Amino acid sequence: MIIYDGIIEKLQSGGGVSVVFREIISRMNNYIYICYDEDSKLSLPANQITYKARLFERYRDVILNTEERGIGSVFHSTYYRLPNSSKIPVVTTVHDFTYEKFVKGPAKWLHSWQKKRAIKRSNIIICVSKNTAKDLVEYCSVDPKCIRVIYNGVSEAYYPLLDNNRENSNRVLFVGARGGYKNFGLAIDAVSSIENLELDIVGGGSLTTEELKLLENKLPKRYRWLGRLSDEELNIAYNQSYALLYPSSYEGFGIPVIEAMRAGCPVIASNTSSIPEVAGDAAILVNSLSADSLRDALTQLTSRSCREQLISDGFKQAEKFSWNRCFQETLAVYNELIKRNEK
Repeated sequence: MIIYDGIIEKLQSGGGVSVVFREIISRMNNYIYICYDEDSKLSLPANQITYKARLFERYRDVILNTEERGIGSVFHSTYYRLPNSSKIPVVTTVHDFTYEKFVKGPAKWLHSWQKKRAIKRSNIIICVSKNTAKDLVEYCSVDPKCIRVIYNGVSEAYYPLLDNNRENSNRVLFVGARGGYKNFGLAIDAVSSIENLELDIVGGGSLTTEELKLLENKLPKRYRWLGRLSDEELNIAYNQSYALLYPSSYEGFGIPVIEAMRAGCPVIASNTSSIPEVAGDAAILVNSLSADSLRDALTQLTSRSCREQLISDGFKQAEKFSWNRCFQETLAVYNELIKRNEK
């Protein structure tokens, strides 16, 4: 029996971590999902959900009953938590080291303490990329033998539409969070420097006052904030875009890169952290991030042969990532621990 601690549903309204666990759990048969909100966004069979609620739940150990602690069980938290039993095998998935690299103050300390505590107790640590595995060894001094690299997948909801009219598009897409290391300001500068291009902004929460000022100053009447989109809506956006602009300085994986490729949207991204590992040779990767280098990359896409090659290579690259493969490799980790525990 696999026991999932669903604390991520209380911590995220939507995001990459939630997506990973939803995809895995939807393919599982024998599991218990510990939920902290009866309005959980996951649609799961009632007999496989148990509800628990306590103050400061995010930082507490998960209380398991006798049945849940039995032989043949494995505990997998959705966000760096541990069971109240030292006997049950533990799997922890590490997605990135964003807090350690970019956050300061008490929030960084508390997150790092919780993460390191979970990692130290875990029998196997899943990393979503080789780059994240490298960061894990650097920040937490983990024995590499305990690490398994299991790549995220990409939803089949992303695919090329026949009537996308992409060749005539002038809309550049920016998907996800926009703070700090995501380099949203550079994206604005790059798009503003090419007269006919416009910027579509997806997700990442409402635009801040500072972001609105920047957009109105540099891209007046040339931007749209589309808000949070469904997979179907985002697929349409990818299909109708000139390019996905993804100038992040750091990613643990970078799911939008693969989503865009699967939809046939050319990708421009930074050549750093996990991005070259995920994008392969199927994107324009910028070595030195600046508005000028991003503008030059956008200009390259005016070449029809360049665009067609990137789109073709993107389809092939996206085939390397699937949620079924992610699930099968994760299931193999569970089975490995169950067999170990039975000896």
